[in-house]
Amino acid sequence: MKKSLVTTLEIIMSSWLACLASPAWAQEKPLWELGLGVGGVSFPEYRGSDRQRTHALAVPYFIYRGEIFKADRDGVRSVFFDSDRVQLNLSLAASLPVDSSDHGPRRGMPDLKPTVEIGPSLEFNLWRDDSRQARVDLRLPVRAAYTVKGPVKHVGVTFTPFLNLDIDPFGHSGWNLGVMAGPIYANARQHKYFYDVDERYALPDRPAWRSSGGYSGTQFITALSKRFDRYWVGSFVRFDTLQGAAFAGSPLVERKRAWAAGVAIAWVLGESSTTVAADD
Repeated sequence: MKKSLVTTLEIIMSSWLACLASPAWAQEKPLWELGLGVGGVSFPEYRGSDRQRTHALAVPYFIYRGEIFKADRDGVRSVFFDSDRVQLNLSLAASLPVDSSDHGPRRGMPDLKPTVEIGPSLEFNLWRDDSRQARVDLRLPVRAAYTVKGPVKHVGVTFTPFLNLDIDPFGHSGWNLGVMAGPIYANARQHKYFYDVDERYALPDRPAWRSSGGYSGTQFITALSKRFDRYWVGSFVRFDTLQGAAFAGSPLVERKRAWAAGVAIAWVLGESSTTVAADD
């Protein structure tokens, strides 16, 4: 399979799921931190695919705690509105390219180009303990998806509401545990891009299929990480179920349950002498 820069970036983004786990109490921390590490991830070629990819990779470690632009446990984003209980962010996501010339259910069909998703995310803090060592948030990201290799093409809209628990499981230990779960919804255009089979590509074992919009399955993610003095370690495990999804009957769906996992270590090579109050 041909690899692209976007493929590499998506793999790196997957490893950053480990950064979801982080308690939320204000401390003075450097404005920025920069480092580099190594890691490994394993995940399906696409949701519903029976083909699992496993990659070793270089992991960039970058934290920036500005007032508007941030790169931290919640990914790279812009903060448009921030109060004690409500926050409006810019949300980003991506998907992998898939080479359809090989064997498998997509053989002979057009390749899937890599996509990026971008849109707002409204986030509500539902609960936090008095010591601010644990919190529960409701996050409501809505994103529009576009192909990014060749001509840019709009390929649908996704809505992924989820509950997120952040906690220090050992109490002031520096270990950060994150647990997040929620359904995925998408319109017909998004499902069509990944799961439709046109009549011209129909085969005896791959009948034509036309997707509708609606429920797209549910994801559960657990992540654990810790920032030591000069290095950071993190890991995540994700379980994905497509049971009941609007496209579950597509011949391109080989399995309705899948997992992904990753582990990484990064060494902090430099940090800002300027500090800011931060909740990450």
